[in-house]
Amino acid sequence: TKLMAYEAVLGELGENLIEAHSGMEALEQLLKNDVALVLMDVCMPGMDGFETAEMIHQHPRFENTPIVFVSGVCVTEMDRLKGYRCGAVDYVPVPAPPDLLRAKVKTLVDLHRKTRQLEALNAKMTLLQEEERRRIARDLHDSVGQLLAAISMNHATVQSESSRLSPRAAQCLQENADMVEEVSKQIRTISYLLHPPLLDEAGLEPALRCFVDGFAKRSDIAVSLQISPNLGRLPQEAEICIFRVVQECLTNVHRHSGSRTAAVRVSREKTYVRVEMEDAGKGMSLPASRLGTSTPAGVGVLGMRERLRNLGGTLDIHSSNQGTHLTAVLPTPRSDSSDLPAASAPSVSVAPSA
Repeated sequence: TKLMAYEAVLGELGENLIEAHSGMEALEQLLKNDVALVLMDVCMPGMDGFETAEMIHQHPRFENTPIVFVSGVCVTEMDRLKGYRCGAVDYVPVPAPPDLLRAKVKTLVDLHRKTRQLEALNAKMTLLQEEERRRIARDLHDSVGQLLAAISMNHATVQSESSRLSPRAAQCLQENADMVEEVSKQIRTISYLLHPPLLDEAGLEPALRCFVDGFAKRSDIAVSLQISPNLGRLPQEAEICIFRVVQECLTNVHRHSGSRTAAVRVSREKTYVRVEMEDAGKGMSLPASRLGTSTPAGVGVLGMRERLRNLGGTLDIHSSNQGTHLTAVLPTPRSDSSDLPAASAPSVSVAPSA
């Protein structure tokens, strides 16, 4: 059969080959394994290759999974164009020269491995960044905060003898006191935004409520926050990730959207936590993508997407001149194998026709 032929050709690569006899079976295998690429026949029982490719790339986890089509029938330019629109990265004629097929598969598998390595480095950098935020926040509180407290005490001592000062000197003394108080407030705010101590001490819900209250006062934006009662405590990295997503979303509302209102909802299901945010602003700039969906550009959005991806989560954004709606989904530790990729070596999924 064709499956055995592909296994014989690709077996020399030493990769983990997963066979599927239909498009639906290929989708099931994708949910269970970390797949580097899909080698798929255009003609398959049930769903054809084009339909299967579209379904694969509609799933957030697999939107960038490369698909190589193989076909024993004459492929027209229109067929090729349709395949590329469905997400294919290449076409291989049948019978395929073994060396050519192996070379194409090896290149894509190597690219997958390097991408995974970069993602691992990205996750490590995010962790180091959070540790540095925590250190700076602690130093601001312990060092700068204590110095400002000492200045305030010295001021109180001088203030007690202000009757001996000229009116101008007394006024300057009071202005200095006001400035020290303002600097202290800003230091506390900066320290909290760098790393809220409530996140470690009490968990995500109180940290979010405190942040949203402070944000609303500072920005004059009315923010509604809904958190499901069953949220509870999450792993530290998950709580930090969700807090940063909400923080970045509201910062974008303040800086870019022009909306005077925002809504944040955090809910927990059996296998995931969902964060939704929407505003009534002017929307975000959305470049067209190859799948017809839109992905906002911007360092902040990319940062959110990477944070979530590092923990197996996804980010979906829809924007128009009526406002922006963002949905972030983060799997919880209780997720089963149908929701998360298995921890295994990258695989090559082979789904030819019967």
